Amino acid sequence: MDNSLPPADELVLVDRELAQLDARRSQLLARRAWLVRVLHAPVASAALPPRPPVADSTPRSAQNVLLTLGGTLLTIAAIAFTLVSWGSMGIGGRAAVLSAVTAAALVAPVALLRRSLVSTAEAVAALGMILMVLDAYALHRVALPDTDGLGYAAVAAAVLTAAWTAYGSALSRLRLPLPVAVAAGQLPLPLGVLAAGGGPTAFAWAALLTAAADGAVVLWARSAPVRITAVTGAVALGGWALLTGGLLSFTSPWDGAPLLLAGAAVTLYVAWRGPALAVAASAVAGLAAVTAVGGLLRAAVPADWAVPGYMLCGLATASVWWLRAGTAGTTSASAPEAGTRPDGSRAETVGARLPAGVRLGLACAGAATAALGVVWALPPVAGGLLGPLARTTEVWSGEHAEHAPASYPGTAVLVLAVAAAALAALPRLWARCGALALVWAFLTALPVSLGLPFAATLALQLLTSAAALWIAVRPGPATRGLRTSAAPGERSGVPGTESGPGAPTSPVAAPSGPAAAGPSAPPAAGPGAPWPGWAPVRPRTQTPVIAPGTALGWSAYAGGLASAVSAVALALDVRVATFLALGVVLALCSAVTVLGVDARRVVSACAAVLTATGLVFAVAAAGGFEDHWTALALLLVPAATAALGARAPRPVALALEITGGTVGLLALGIAAARPAFLALALALGGVIAAATAVRPERRRFAAWTAAALFLSATWVRLAVWEVATPEAYTLPVTVPALVVGFLRRRRDPEASSWTAYGPGLAATLLPSLFAAWTDPEWVRPLVLGVAALVVTLLGARFRLQALLVLGGTVLALDGLHELAPYVVQAVGALPRWLPPALAGLLLLAVGATYEQRLRDARRLRDRVARMR
Repeated sequence: MDNSLPPADELVLVDRELAQLDARRSQLLARRAWLVRVLHAPVASAALPPRPPVADSTPRSAQNVLLTLGGTLLTIAAIAFTLVSWGSMGIGGRAAVLSAVTAAALVAPVALLRRSLVSTAEAVAALGMILMVLDAYALHRVALPDTDGLGYAAVAAAVLTAAWTAYGSALSRLRLPLPVAVAAGQLPLPLGVLAAGGGPTAFAWAALLTAAADGAVVLWARSAPVRITAVTGAVALGGWALLTGGLLSFTSPWDGAPLLLAGAAVTLYVAWRGPALAVAASAVAGLAAVTAVGGLLRAAVPADWAVPGYMLCGLATASVWWLRAGTAGTTSASAPEAGTRPDGSRAETVGARLPAGVRLGLACAGAATAALGVVWALPPVAGGLLGPLARTTEVWSGEHAEHAPASYPGTAVLVLAVAAAALAALPRLWARCGALALVWAFLTALPVSLGLPFAATLALQLLTSAAALWIAVRPGPATRGLRTSAAPGERSGVPGTESGPGAPTSPVAAPSGPAAAGPSAPPAAGPGAPWPGWAPVRPRTQTPVIAPGTALGWSAYAGGLASAVSAVALALDVRVATFLALGVVLALCSAVTVLGVDARRVVSACAAVLTATGLVFAVAAAGGFEDHWTALALLLVPAATAALGARAPRPVALALEITGGTVGLLALGIAAARPAFLALALALGGVIAAATAVRPERRRFAAWTAAALFLSATWVRLAVWEVATPEAYTLPVTVPALVVGFLRRRRDPEASSWTAYGPGLAATLLPSLFAAWTDPEWVRPLVLGVAALVVTLLGARFRLQALLVLGGTVLALDGLHELAPYVVQAVGALPRWLPPALAGLLLLAVGATYEQRLRDARRLRDRVARMR
């Protein structure tokens, strides 16, 4: 072996390489062992902490139950002692017992609180307060028996309130004395008024003063139970006072107004100082103020002007929404003395800036008052709109029904006008839609409220319809001054939000960094992010916003159609007015169909067709047409719609043709009383349908409709001529059906003959076969047999299954019918033994050649099955 190194050197080199391989092998084996342990190590389940035994009740709840039961038993014992055992003791004993027990019950909580026995102290304190009530009762029974009960109760309630307030303030860790003191404080003033013989007004004033004191407690107290008790008392007594003031405003306004205004002032102050109660309290204050001022106005003006007076007060209250917003405690000296009117101009404000919650509550109160006024003004609107539909006179009689309701106050239209003006001043879409509806209601109610004559009423309704439909087509002028909708996340200027020049500036700094980059920028990495710079972002869903023009257009469109229907119903009193109203409505609907957009065009197209139908009826009635002539005249409507549908856009064309077809069905129904005219009407309808079938998009449906109408016209005409031959009714069906089948087979040679020729052949062959079996003559069976033979031969020649089967079946049955009499005669002339013998011979022949006949039958079946 030739080596380049000496043996000793090479041995050293080999030993070194082997040592390195051993070291590497050891490292790999250690790594493999660690990986095996990681992959196959058993998962150690987390040891669950031992679950403590579930107790039926917690120690705290059990303690409370025990203390409550103990206090209740002691209270029962004290009451029993006071009521039963009181008379068996002297005056000294009585005083000593009461004083000692009450003092002990009131002093014991001090020591208990030092030992942190709060619940026990609460129970003992409750017992002490009950004993104080019993002491007061005992004092009245023994020392002051002649004192008036209500007066003594009022004084005792006041003393107990003061005592419990001091006691609760001294022992602040007790939660019960102060709420009980607040509850007892509800009694002194009302009981004192009742003791003094005060009436409902004095009692309401006492309740209001007590509610004011409760409001002060709500604003300045920190304890939640105290505030809850005070709120409950304030709501109960203040509500009673305001309800009493509301009733007095109707019977004695000058007595009720001061009470309501005082209640409004107290409630408004609470709303100003308490943001949590701002909206509800200010709404109550606004309603009270409106009721007070409105009651004074109602007493000073005629009865018809009472509701307008209330509405003006409500609008004045709602106008505070446009004052600049602020926070409680700010004054006009620290705020700009400028507000924002609905049109964006500046208006000077007086006094302190109102908080947003106060403004919202007052605005809601005023808006609710105005809404009630609008509801009060709706009966004349309903009378003007629906009155003509409830006819009490004959059509074209020249007599006119009275407006209903006839005795309703005429100031209803003034309420509608004022409400419309108020809503029009708001630059919001909902307000503009409401203003548009109120203007329409004003114009509809105007003839009823003013008692306008027939001509003026009809002219006003037509003008209202024209104006409303013009706004529906061109809503641009009605959208002027509207504010653009706020982007998602921004505040809008509707009540309940802050925006515009009067909105307060938020103290929160503007976002910076990734937050200011928009919704697409990823948020900064946090401790929970998988890696820096990434975190999932939930996509924001935006609510689709209706375009102002669309909303206003549909609002105006609904009012325009309603006025048009009412005008047509009203015009039926006079013939000339009927033609005038129908013509104007037809022109308006046609204009909206041409100039309008979206579904309004489709609805207007249907309305125009119906109006044209009414015009045809009016012409026929004026001309004295009979019903069948009226039916023929009505066919002008579907003819016109078919002609217009060829040029109209697709949705409008479809609406026109469907409505015209409905009118055509109405014409056929009217003409059904005269079969001859019905046949003519069916034929004319077929002509219209055939003309429509020229259009490619209507060809399929219109062609079949035309064929059905022509066939129906033929059958009706034959029935009028008293034709009883079935072929006269079936051949008009068979010939076109066979032509259609032949054309289909030319276009699609694979089509089945049953689909192409089966219906047409069956329509004639089968009725003729039934007629031939009952016909004593020989002509029909002969002609039917020849026709069936020709059909059978054609089926065999062109390998058409339908022709072969139908023709062969009819031919066999027709031949059987014709040969049956002769067979019967021949069988009757033969000897009696011959038919059975012939039958036996036939069976023997069939049995001898059964296999061959079976093969022949199968071959025939296969040949027939291979036919089309």
